[in-house]
Parts: sequence; C-alpha cells; structure tokens
Amino acid sequence: MARKIVKAVGLVAATAAGGMLVIRGNEALAAYDAPTAADSRATTATAVDAPDPGRVLQIVAHPDDDLYFMNPDLRYSIAAGHPVTSVYLTSGEADGINAGAAKLASTRPDKPAYAEARQNGIRAAYAKMATGDRSSAWKRTVIPTKGGGQAEVDVLVAKPEINLVWLQLREAGNVYADVPDSLHGLWDGRVPHLESVLASGSPVRQGFTYTKEQVVRTIEGILERYRPTTIRAQDPTPGRFQDTKRYTDHQDHFYGARFAQMATAAYAQEVKDRPHFAVQNYIGYFNGSLPSALDPGEAKEKLDILDTYAWLDKENHCGSEAGCGDLKVADHPSGNRWTQSINYARGTSTSWLASDAERGLWAFKVLDGQVAVWHRTGLIGSWTGPRLLPGTGMDQGISTVTLKDGRIAAFGTRTSFGDKPADYLREVVYAVQQAPGSAEFGPWQSLGTPEGADDTWTSDISAPAVSVDGTGALGVYVRDGASTLRGRVQRPDGEWGPWDSLGGSDLHGTPATATDGAGRRMVFAATTKTVTAWAQPEPGAPLGPATPTGLPDTTLPLTAQGREGGVRLLFRKPGSGNVRSALVTADGGLKADTLTDLGGLQGYGPVTASGHVLAGRSAGGQLGSDVGPGGAWQRSPLMFVGAPSSTMTGKNLVSLAVVGLDARLYVTSSADDSNAYLAPWQPVGPRNTAP
Repeated sequence: MARKIVKAVGLVAATAAGGMLVIRGNEALAAYDAPTAADSRATTATAVDAPDPGRVLQIVAHPDDDLYFMNPDLRYSIAAGHPVTSVYLTSGEADGINAGAAKLASTRPDKPAYAEARQNGIRAAYAKMATGDRSSAWKRTVIPTKGGGQAEVDVLVAKPEINLVWLQLREAGNVYADVPDSLHGLWDGRVPHLESVLASGSPVRQGFTYTKEQVVRTIEGILERYRPTTIRAQDPTPGRFQDTKRYTDHQDHFYGARFAQMATAAYAQEVKDRPHFAVQNYIGYFNGSLPSALDPGEAKEKLDILDTYAWLDKENHCGSEAGCGDLKVADHPSGNRWTQSINYARGTSTSWLASDAERGLWAFKVLDGQVAVWHRTGLIGSWTGPRLLPGTGMDQGISTVTLKDGRIAAFGTRTSFGDKPADYLREVVYAVQQAPGSAEFGPWQSLGTPEGADDTWTSDISAPAVSVDGTGALGVYVRDGASTLRGRVQRPDGEWGPWDSLGGSDLHGTPATATDGAGRRMVFAATTKTVTAWAQPEPGAPLGPATPTGLPDTTLPLTAQGREGGVRLLFRKPGSGNVRSALVTADGGLKADTLTDLGGLQGYGPVTASGHVLAGRSAGGQLGSDVGPGGAWQRSPLMFVGAPSSTMTGKNLVSLAVVGLDARLYVTSSADDSNAYLAPWQPVGPRNTAP
C-alpha cells in the first residue's frame, strides 16, 4: 500500500461533554482526556445520555419478506433489545397449497389455512429470534385501522416489545403477470378496492375492502400507533431485467413499498407529535444474482431462522390444523441464494459528513422525508440541529461535495407522486450553501432523470455520486435502469450539460467517484463479476471509456478515496465481509494495483475512509474498532441506519459519524496519526421524542 491505513472505528461510550470532543494531542481539550475520572464531564454526560435504543418498524408485502431480505438487521435489532414491529400488508395466501413440490398435486387448496400456516411460521421464527423458543406464547388481539378495516396484532408475551401486525389484504399470486386484484392493480386504479383474505384462526372475523387511499391511511395509522424512529421497507423502484424486461422483484414487494412510501410521507406531513424517523430500503429477489454479502456463519444463522419458518420437522408445536409453517419454502429454505446476502437499495452514501475551512462539521441525512442538517461551528463549537431543509419527498442517500469556492453542495434523489400512476417520478436534486460557512442553503434544484416513464424501468436510478475535478468542474453520476452509467457536468457558466451516456454494462448499486492528486476525476461501478471504471485523461476533460479494472467480484457498496498517486477503492470481499483495498491509477492508462485485505469483523454494507480511519458495519450490526497498526478489530454497541461517514477536519483530524436507530446523530473524532484513538461517541441534540 502507498500509505498505511490504520483501521479505527470507535470506542463505546456516548457523551455530550458540553459539545466538546476528546482528541489526543489537542491541548484545548486536554482537561477532558480522562473520561473515567469521577468528576469528568464526559462521565456525567454518558450516565444521563446513553444511546436511545430507538423503535424499529418494518413494512413488507408477504410473510417471509422480512426474513429473506431484512435479516440479519432484524435479528440484530431484536438481540439488542430494540422494540421491533413488523407489518405484513398481504396474507400471502398464494394458491392456498401448503406443500412442497412432491405433494403439490395431492394437496387441496385452502387459502385461509395457508395464510394461517405462514402466520404460524412467522410467529415461530420471531419467537426463536427473541427467546430461543419457537413455541413462546403470543397474545393475539384485533385493532381497528385508520382505513376502516381491522388488523390483527400479535404481542410476544415474553418480549412484549416484539409485535406483528397483519393487514391481511389479497396478494397478487404471481411475481410478474398482470393481476388486477393486487396492490399493483389498486395502485394503478384498475380496481376500485382490494379485498381482505383472512387467515383461518385469526381473531379478525369480519372481512373488509380498502381503496388506495384507505391502504395509505391504514399504514399511516400503524405508524401513529408505534411512533418508529427507524422504518424499514422494500425497494419501491427495483427495475427490470435487461433481456426479458421483467421486474427484478415481486410486484407485491415494490408496489407494497410504494404504498409504504406514500403513507410515510403522509405521516411525516400530517402527524406533528411524533419523533423524527429515518427510512432504510432493501433489495429483494435480485440479491440472488449478486455476490454473497454475508460470511458463512452469518448466512447459516439467517438460514436457521428460515428453517424455523419453513417448519422442516413438521412437529405440531403450534397446535394448528393448518400447519406450523410454510411448507412451500421447505424444499429450498435458502430461496435463490437470498439467505447469503443483504443489500440496501438506498442510503449507502458515505459522503454525508463534510468539514469546512474553519474545521466546522456538517452532517446531512434524510429524516421525515426531508434533508436534516446538523452543524458544529469550528473544532470545539456547539452543535445545532437537526434542522430540516425545506422540500419533501427526499429519498435516503445524500452525498456532499465541497465546491471550488468552499461552499458545500448536497445531492440526492427525490420522489414525487401525482394524480396518475404514471406521474410517479424520481429525479436527481441538489442544494448549495449560500456562502462558505453559512447555515443557509439555496432551494433544491432539479437535474431531472436520465430515465423516461416510470413504466419503462420503474424509475430505477441509483443515488448520485458527485465529485469536483482539478478545474473546479462539478460532475454527478448515476446508474440508470439499463444498468449503464449516466452523468452530467456543470459548465463554467453554472449551466449543466445533458445526461451523457457513459457506457458500461451490468452495473448495480450506486457508483462511487473521487479525484486523484492530479485533479483527475475517476468513477467506479460494481458489476456482478468485477468493477468497471472511468477516468479523465486530464482535469476538465470528458471521462474516458468504460474500462475493466481486472478486480474480482465485490459486494455492492464501493467507496472511493482520493489521494496522491491515484484513488483508493474500498469494498467487501464476497462471502467474507472483510474489507479490501486497491489503488487505482490513471497514469499511462487506468489500472488497479494489487488487492490488500484489511480484515474486519465480517459484517456487510458500505465502509468509509478518511485519513487513517476506516469504518463499517461489523457482524452484529454494530461499528467495529481497530486502534493502532496490527491491532485486532473490536466492536462497539452503537447500532446505526445506512452507512457511516467520515471526513478530514483540518489537516490532522478525522471525524466520523453515524445516525443511530433512534434517528439521532452520533459523532466522534481522532487525531490523524498511528498512536491516535477515537474520542467517546457524542450524541447530538436532545433525545428523539418529538420534532
């Protein structure tokens, strides 16, 4: 490696410490460099302001979507003691046959009974995750919904913070085919309402129907009831396969996610007495086509939970004639390699933390569908925020860049809903600081989208990746629905060029971009087999052609760190979780240097790198820590949403931040040298109870 990276992710304690960070080598803070002292302000703050566990609410289309696509995040949240509620939009009744392939023809269809069997399987799986006993008792009740129907609510008696909510609407019964009586048909207005399919044994006895508006209101009412700080949902814009043009996910998954998206927006706007919340979206079926994101041990743990749901032993532990699990899944509990992966559809950007010339910090994350800004003035100034910038409909995943004049620009995507289904739109937007150091930002400006109508690629664009080259030219890049790279570059007069087609194929996830020491911009995108790259031959020039890097397959999130001599690319090793690094250079043609394995604690998802600090999610869903060269990675109990972010604060400091499952910002810093350590984690602002 051209420069040794010392992995450091964090110590355990959270501290307000009067708005001050503990940093070795900083004389102004030397008095606070003893957090265990009896009279330490850090100790006092930690005792009264430990991290809030937050409340997690998941919204999925079918029983088992959470187990396949949101685990191990789900299991980690339960194990850490977070209140968790899972909401199932449909009954998942399918064809009503609870049998594997061998007994499919000889088993009588019974949709209410199959729906009950799937409920029993979910209850067993959650009971096992929470208590270790799949037969742990549940209390089942009925509540009225805001949409005028009824829902079943199941509370785990031994762990009453674990709730299941069953809305019991009809499912499509087909992954791709046009089925009007479905969430898809209801969304498009091809049916006026969608009816319920009640599971046998459910305490809900009276059937009902919902219009589109009533589904939205029903979900909104559930959000009001549970007041979550983290909302997990499926991917509302998964796209289509290039050859067949079929959706890459089940139609119930992404139209269910759109209902959740609309209900979440209504909740944010109409319900004022609530906490702030963050949203995390998850990739569905397409996980099976991507490199495995989980190490073998974690994949086995995930499969064990699916085995419980699938009722492999067929022992009647639930006392139900319908069955205690989903025998359709029993033939292949791993699905299409789904138990080997977890991938976030959005929110993987690691550039949402920025520093200014005065060593102040700025953090940008989406809360309540708006961009929230936190700000610390100078090195030891006080924090303010979160302050929500005007403008709703913002998707998770904000990227920031510092312009040539010192102003910060924030980029993201925005979703809007219209009167007609075809009005559903995702577009790239950005806002620019009015002056360097100013707390005021200009209005959100639209860069549009390289996509056409939503029904072509279901608005499947990635979050934007942004960078400034050596001439000061700002470039923004997205992966489009055709799995190619598209980009726009701002001209010297401030106007933007068109969405250029930059080529590539089989691109997935969000691109990453950075500028090397010579001021040349590089852009990277992961495929299912390698990494493709683009580079400017010189600052100010257009990007060169899509170029194979020769790197092996990686898991989806990429991180690019500009440096002298090239751009350091960081990513995860498939089936391992270990972090890998390669130096990519553009002198004499684009090429990638030898891979370096930086180790880690398994884990998955994006990593962030600044100076000597490397941070990422470890197994357990927490941040890890490795202080000093050659030391073992360690783990912090702090759990978080999306990706961590880091930035250089001046020349000799590194700052690191996450947003916890309580939708609250946590920050720490470190001197940028091999003997440094991270200061105690500092929560910013009051506990998240209400805006």
